[in-house]
Amino acid sequence: MATNGVELKSLVKQLSKASEPEILNILGQLKSGYEVTETLLRETKAGLAVGKLRQHASKDVANAAKDLVKKWKSDVGKKTAAAAEKTPAAKVATTTTSAPKKAKRSAKLDFGSIKATHDGTRDKCVELLYDALVEDSEVSKEQLLDIAVGIEAKVNEGESKDYRTRIRQLYVNLKDKKNPTLKTRVVDGTIAPARFATMSSAEMASDERKKEDAKIMDENLFKALSANEQQAETDGFQCGRCKQRKCVYRQAQTRSADEPMTTFVTCTNCGHKWKFS
Repeated sequence: MATNGVELKSLVKQLSKASEPEILNILGQLKSGYEVTETLLRETKAGLAVGKLRQHASKDVANAAKDLVKKWKSDVGKKTAAAAEKTPAAKVATTTTSAPKKAKRSAKLDFGSIKATHDGTRDKCVELLYDALVEDSEVSKEQLLDIAVGIEAKVNEGESKDYRTRIRQLYVNLKDKKNPTLKTRVVDGTIAPARFATMSSAEMASDERKKEDAKIMDENLFKALSANEQQAETDGFQCGRCKQRKCVYRQAQTRSADEPMTTFVTCTNCGHKWKFS
């Protein structure tokens, strides 16, 4: 297999302008014709380019990109493990000598200062986003800078009066320890920078938070219906909790007029509530 970085970089550049058949051909070449390392993937930006293709409109392209990323991760992991096995002395050293603390990465440490937009305020915002992305990350500084610049550019494109507030909101969400998958998806290209820049707080929320919000919304819908509103008794529904058929129900139009009404059911035996449309 070839390991030529120049050739690999050339193929990666072709991906952005290639047609679907050409992209599939290039991905095939990358999968079978190149022996990659973590350094090579970073320097050529191959990992970032192929990672973005996992969201391609073509299912064939998306699946081929996913397979390639999976293979590369496996190959790099095997090389790392093999290298560790060849250096047993280093393992002994780490158990007997405490390693020096590695300095936390930051825009200041990686670049000194970022001059991406040549505008003082905007560059500070790029640095802020970079600091959120780089925390606990092993991804190359060039790749992370590209992402930070892309996010900031999309926010600035909107010419919003709340530009700084929006940047701060994105920064806080990227730093949220309770929602680590958000940053992971932004860094690996699952969420494109331009898309992340326009996401609402609800869209950025963790899966757990979305479930909690949905539960609260359902509870509020039940409470919103007037307590003295007509309710009909029925044995047409079976409670999923106690399996009894002693229920009351009511209906309400909770969506647009052309959508079916929502039925709210309450079990009079155990108090369990559920709804359906």
